[in-house]
Amino acid sequence: MIDELLPSPVGTGSTFVDYDAALTALYPQEAAAVASARSKRRQEYANVHMCARRAMRELGVPPAPVLSGVRGEPLWPDGIVGSLTHCPGFRAAAMGRSSTFVGLGIDAEPNLPLAEDLLEFISLPQERARVHALTQSSPGVCWDRLLFSAKEAVFKIWFPLAERELDFAEADIRIDSGTFSARLLVLGPTADGERIEGFNGRWLSRQGILLTAIALRRTTGR
Repeated sequence: MIDELLPSPVGTGSTFVDYDAALTALYPQEAAAVASARSKRRQEYANVHMCARRAMRELGVPPAPVLSGVRGEPLWPDGIVGSLTHCPGFRAAAMGRSSTFVGLGIDAEPNLPLAEDLLEFISLPQERARVHALTQSSPGVCWDRLLFSAKEAVFKIWFPLAERELDFAEADIRIDSGTFSARLLVLGPTADGERIEGFNGRWLSRQGILLTAIALRRTTGR
């Protein structure tokens, strides 16, 4: 599904099923990173890294270990940008060449409502008003959870570029039919000599999963 939200040439991999074989396919460095984790966490980690390997093959990149940075962000091979996501019942990876894309951000969430106190924590008043209106008109989508997913996708593309945290209140998300936009409320990083003021993404709801994705193309060759 994630490939439907991203442009070419982005490599993707995804799975609805966890495979035990993914654990034995980890590189030694990756296996060491989750050696002391609970079984569930190791399964998540192994299968999302299996998805990363599939994305590498699709992109024509030699397989390589993908470790984590200080904020848990994936550390890609030179010349690659990408994003990983996992939620109950779904794992996915997306990557592109840094000569084509400034960055990528993807997120998956179950199509289930957030706890009310969590919505208050992750949203701005105007976002909550829009979520309420969308819920009234189209109750089949958990719009509060979709808002959270969009904010996660924004953070995943933001952090490698800005190298600092982005608070939930520092981006204003507007969700439309199959698309969303994020207006940064703080000074954004620069790319290709231009200040980034926001991001545009796409979303879908299918098989009980909400997916969001952002791909920021370069405006100049590199």
